[in-house]
Amino acid sequence: MKSLNILIVDDDRDFAESLSDIFEMEGHKCEMAHDGETAIKKLVEKDFDLTFMDIKMSGKNGVESFLEIRKIKPNAKIIMMTGYSVEDLITQAVENGAWGVLHKPLDMDKILSMIKKVMPTGILIADDDPDFLNNLKDVLDDYGFTVYKAKNGDEAIKRVQEENIDILILDLRMPILSGLETFMLMKEKGISIPTIIVTAYADMENMTIERLKSYCVNGILNKPFDPERLLKILADLVDDPEKVCY
Repeated sequence: MKSLNILIVDDDRDFAESLSDIFEMEGHKCEMAHDGETAIKKLVEKDFDLTFMDIKMSGKNGVESFLEIRKIKPNAKIIMMTGYSVEDLITQAVENGAWGVLHKPLDMDKILSMIKKVMPTGILIADDDPDFLNNLKDVLDDYGFTVYKAKNGDEAIKRVQEENIDILILDLRMPILSGLETFMLMKEKGISIPTIIVTAYADMENMTIERLKSYCVNGILNKPFDPERLLKILADLVDDPEKVCY
């Protein structure tokens, strides 16, 4: 997954720096602001993927700053933070579209889980059918995924090595390298990536499918399939990349 640009807004400089250090260790880029006015200025000048904003700050408080930002950038994802009992302010923020509320001391597992939901998931579709490729890409684009395409197994392996691919959708019957050959070659190269197998020949490929199951592919879909079924599997794999969805 790609790194995020994160803004941390808190008048406690030590806290902000500690949180920034944690995010940077996870591969993200962080900037800090220690008051509401500076935060507003930064958000006007730059697009951040996610903002963590303390509610109780000197000068303009976090909710006042949040409401002003919402007028300028209504789609900004802002998570409020507080170490105090300020239910009225929390309610005001949530009712006006705050993306979440965290109570100090922070639960880092919960925070990292929230960040994961913000990050666009990179999906590679490997299939030699251009209509299938383009139609499925259109569906996944609409749901906010970052979608890459490959028309054969060799191209798929190169894509996985070059791009930020989180999930692979792999057709069984392709030229140059079949889906099975592609999957096995990736394993030989030490490439481990959640993989969903798709096929229009399930009856004829039964032995191959069983072999792939033994190697723990994450999902198998028979063409034509309901896009909603695929979206459910993708959502499960975003939450748990090791989940098996047969």
